Amino acid sequence: MPKQRRPARRLLVVVVAVLALVGIYFAVDAGLRSYAQNRIASEINTKLPEGVTGDVNVAIGGSSVIFQYLTGSFELVQLTAPELAVNGVPASVSIQATDVPTDTSRPIGHVDGAIELDQDALNALLQTALADADADPAARNAELTLGTDEISYTGELSVFGLPIGYQATANPSVTDDSLVLTPTDAQVTSGAGSLDVSGLVDLVLGSAPISLCVAGYLPQGVTLSDVQTTPERARITLESSTLTLTEQSLTTLGSCSTA
Repeated sequence: MPKQRRPARRLLVVVVAVLALVGIYFAVDAGLRSYAQNRIASEINTKLPEGVTGDVNVAIGGSSVIFQYLTGSFELVQLTAPELAVNGVPASVSIQATDVPTDTSRPIGHVDGAIELDQDALNALLQTALADADADPAARNAELTLGTDEISYTGELSVFGLPIGYQATANPSVTDDSLVLTPTDAQVTSGAGSLDVSGLVDLVLGSAPISLCVAGYLPQGVTLSDVQTTPERARITLESSTLTLTEQSLTTLGSCSTA
């Protein structure tokens, strides 16, 4: 009988040893995942462009980090920065990157992300855009108010030397580099008196769309893809297939066309 039990004992020893090795592997893998996440976050936080403040958090998805590292790329890396600020403009940023190479000089396979801005942040962007001396008169002194799938703004124009207040409703959209507000409706709110100010409404509606440059806050090569608004925030989505994790790429910001 003792001899008959030896194979079973040996099999039990092998099973226990295998389970122990599997446990050690996953324990090491979990430790490396945490190390890699912290290392990537540290690299990004130390290479943020000038004027950008806040902490970026990193989470690595996918299968074993050891396996992903050996294959030369990570399946999924998620970046979140709920309290980022760019030149004083607060924003919440979330990024999802797929096929992220361990060689940081190679471009990331694809990047999708979103920037969320509240009403005050949008107005800060507006004031920066209107600092241009060539800004449309109907857009000067404007103040934005967020709504569901629309943005309204109030402003003031001079008619025969008299300040006339107006309110306009605009449809938000994006180009590759800017948030664009196209007026769809307008009304006079103050200062008209007995004046015929119908031309003012036509002026507002006929004005060029207000363009708020966003590319100047993003790494070069990142483009805007969509915008959705609610009374609480504007959510601008973005994408890129050329971004790398090098210092030059992360610190070289985009620019907006002047046309």
